[in-house]
Amino acid sequence: MDNNAICSLAQDYIKQEQDPHFKAEVETLLKAEDWKELEYRFYRRLEFGTGGLRGVIGGGFNRMNTFVVKSATQGLANYVKKAFTDKARAGTLSAAIAFDSRHYSDTFAQAAALVFAGNGIKAYLFSSLAPTPELSFAIRYLGCDTGIVITASHNPKQYNGYKAYWNDGSQVIPPHDTGIIDEVNAVTVINELSRQEALDKGLLKIIDREVDEPYQSMVRSKLFRPDLIKAKAHEVKIVYTPLHGTGAFHVESVLGSLGLPVITVPEQREGNGDFPTVAFPNPEEAPALDMAIKLAKQEGADLVMATDPDADRFGIALPDEKGDFTLVTGNQLGTLLADYIFLSRKENGTLPQKPALINSIVTTGMQKKLAEYYGASCIECLTGFKWIAAIWRESERSNDGVTVVFGTEESYGFLIEPEVRDKDGVSAAALTAEMTLYWRSKGKTLLQRLDELYLITGYWQEMGISKYFPGIEGPSLMARIMASYRNEPPGTLGGIRIEKIRDLSGSVWKYPDEPERTEPVDLPKSDVLQFYLTDGTVVSIRPSGTEPKIKFYASCCTPVGTDGLLAAKDRAAQKLTAIRNDIRAVIGE
Repeated sequence: MDNNAICSLAQDYIKQEQDPHFKAEVETLLKAEDWKELEYRFYRRLEFGTGGLRGVIGGGFNRMNTFVVKSATQGLANYVKKAFTDKARAGTLSAAIAFDSRHYSDTFAQAAALVFAGNGIKAYLFSSLAPTPELSFAIRYLGCDTGIVITASHNPKQYNGYKAYWNDGSQVIPPHDTGIIDEVNAVTVINELSRQEALDKGLLKIIDREVDEPYQSMVRSKLFRPDLIKAKAHEVKIVYTPLHGTGAFHVESVLGSLGLPVITVPEQREGNGDFPTVAFPNPEEAPALDMAIKLAKQEGADLVMATDPDADRFGIALPDEKGDFTLVTGNQLGTLLADYIFLSRKENGTLPQKPALINSIVTTGMQKKLAEYYGASCIECLTGFKWIAAIWRESERSNDGVTVVFGTEESYGFLIEPEVRDKDGVSAAALTAEMTLYWRSKGKTLLQRLDELYLITGYWQEMGISKYFPGIEGPSLMARIMASYRNEPPGTLGGIRIEKIRDLSGSVWKYPDEPERTEPVDLPKSDVLQFYLTDGTVVSIRPSGTEPKIKFYASCCTPVGTDGLLAAKDRAAQKLTAIRNDIRAVIGE
């Protein structure tokens, strides 16, 4: 890309951007003739993908800024008006908007609200930080036609994002996702009102308690044993961290109203887009829980809880027999919650005739074994909670008798209630607290219950590797790695032969020993490869949909034999180490 082309794009952006900060950033780069940085900001437009936007905050078409947010919202508004023509004519369309603690989240949220208002769509804007699951709840509770949340979830502080939702409270899926993308790409004029004009016309309404209180009431209503909590709440001590995000208000309010003592890490309680105490505000990352674990040891806590900045992800750490804390993986916590839900529904007589849980294709196979143990089915879907929400929604409309009771994915995502159509860290926190009390009443810890489940399903262990590819060349490097695995797949991984391959780019099964044989896959197409090894291990590879990285997953099971659970754990660890070495040899680590 030559300097003249870059300069032309930069000047075009400066003319359209109304935010003085982002405009000044680009003007300064032009004055300094920093062509390398300018090229990175203008070599492409920040792509409105199937879930929305996510990128580094800054001036430029390839950055998260006010102009990009307004353009995206105008495209979404155009699509919504075409999708709901009767409501558009009647002037009754509405949208809900929430935002997290990241830099410019409040600015971007208000900009989006005023674009909706400029298009005759009433905007319900939260007055302050609100979690992603509450936004999903608000869309359904208020009867909105669409909604957005300004968040980059667990990404580093340099990022922000924009997630788009449909009228059922779930993130957009086909055909709406591609339809919205087309409209966003076609935007030439942005309609917007001033804040005062929008308020005067009744096209902007600021919300908080009218949604907060019903949301919290709904979360409490999903608990199975309120009497147990009332009687035993004082017996468990919880340390919690919102990681400088949105979770503190709801987690503290819900658990506090149940009488559960919650000690919030003071340095991490308030929203702060710098995330000053953590490198990554992600409960999947062990260092993110260091401060909470230190406080838990000081307080003698029974449970450490954490939510990510928009409080849709939820993680825990538990004390072992030596007093050290173990970080529970998303696969393990999802399995514990599934077990508790099935068991509780069976005990209180509310387990449906055909119960089901939904999980993603990269989530542990242990959950399928557990579902079968309870006489339930396990429905798999593509990675991304929007697919779990879509299956849950369709199951409610179906006449096949299957009733979904839980949705989960390995990346700390859990959905317990149908009133929300996205992962919900607040309801997961409440149910995990109750689950902890329940097993304590039986003389067990959650770790002990997990070991009992391994005796039922076999020992399961998972591994993840993420390889980042930043910069302009990143996408092409990622594409080459995926093509290499796809076109010249290895014969073995970790010394174990590959029996079959599920290639979701073509929705087909492939068989290395029978090159001409293929079978269809009943899943939407996606850039995902899965290698099924002869011992039952599954290795999955996919590019991230939100960051410049390729993610590798491996899930293996070893039977618990006469030599016991520890020996089974050792065998699984050896398998995963060998697989990890093979992957790193390919990606250069």
